[in-house]
Amino acid sequence: MPYVVTENCIKCKYTDCVEVCPVDCFYEGENMLVIHPDECIDCGVCEPECPANAISPDTEKGLEKWLKLNADMAKTWPNISQKKPHPADAKEFDGKPGKFEAYFSPEPGEGD
Repeated sequence: MPYVVTENCIKCKYTDCVEVCPVDCFYEGENMLVIHPDECIDCGVCEPECPANAISPDTEKGLEKWLKLNADMAKTWPNISQKKPHPADAKEFDGKPGKFEAYFSPEPGEGD
């Protein structure tokens, strides 16, 4: 049961979760983070650390799209293992609907 990063991470990209992850299974895209499902040890420490509530266990209904996206993007995006400053406008995007269609980018992030 890996954890999954979902739509609300887009354009928020808080990295509090990265700081507590004991196995460094987060990967950074231009606008969001993802969790590599094969590396996640299901400890759950990341979930309560996300200020945007964008991390869920994959057992929640309706997350199939996000599990696939996390798995696919983790193959090409760089690993991130240290907390970074969040975007200055992150709070403006927290909870905003339709972020995937409007802002998702498959481009890699800055990495470490």
